Amino acid sequence: MVKYVKINGKRYGYVVDFKDDNKIRNSFNKLTRKIYGFDFEKWYQNGYWNDRYIPYALLDDERVIANASVNIIDFLLMGKKKRYIQIGTVMTDEEYRNKGLNRFIIEKILDEWKEQCDLIYLFANDSVVDFYPKFGFVSIDEYQHSKKILPQNKKTHAEKLNMSDKKDRDFLVDTIKNSMPVSKLNMVNNESLIMFYCTSFMKDNIYYIEELDTIVVAEFDGDTIYLNDVFSIREIPLNNIIKAMINKDINKIVFGFTPKDTIIYDVDLLKEEDTTLFVMRDNIDIFRDRQLMFPLLSHA
Repeated sequence: MVKYVKINGKRYGYVVDFKDDNKIRNSFNKLTRKIYGFDFEKWYQNGYWNDRYIPYALLDDERVIANASVNIIDFLLMGKKKRYIQIGTVMTDEEYRNKGLNRFIIEKILDEWKEQCDLIYLFANDSVVDFYPKFGFVSIDEYQHSKKILPQNKKTHAEKLNMSDKKDRDFLVDTIKNSMPVSKLNMVNNESLIMFYCTSFMKDNIYYIEELDTIVVAEFDGDTIYLNDVFSIREIPLNNIIKAMINKDINKIVFGFTPKDTIIYDVDLLKEEDTTLFVMRDNIDIFRDRQLMFPLLSHA
């Protein structure tokens, strides 16, 4: 239901959680395409947009002109369950910038959610890293693990899953729901967000290792494999999964998550364009001295 608010003297519509309102959702998707180059319509039509992704938007004449979204994400942090809120899809149409619209939305989100979770965080574009400290966010370093390996011939076959096939998608969803944790910071109960990636940006990178009954999200680039996530209903040694995925051309593996056992891996400060991690100042101890990264498939 649309409410009306005044921001710096101008009246805007204000609406929260509008996924089932076709008109507003289509306007939201149009702005998302304009700002980020993708939209959420396929995700919605496939039934993966659930109550854990909540957009907060401002409207001008029924058109979405600014937004920030709440992502409710449960994690296992070193085996302990935590509820985190990630703020994402922060955007303002160009002609409405510098009018305090994003500030209004983010303040609403913080006021509503700060007492309902263990942590609020976000990933910021390089152009706005000076904006979020105004709300009490501080930047935190992330660390990525990797390992040099000896090239070897495959002994186990990995078959690509077809994300255009509902049967394969359902198999992936069921596996994610029942998967054993593989990371020190492991996302749980959020197959919705993972399926956003697996049906869009990474739809051609989903592999099933039948011998291990394991699904892997991985990208190959020259002599390197980027192991973005692993889903298995039973505990499988990570080294067995690596051996099943590499070939004679691969000599390095880079993880898109923090392995549970990090001793045998190299670790580097993670620096990527437009992905600076900010967390609320009160929660920085969660990451101090732990050399963690949020799983890539948890980015919203």
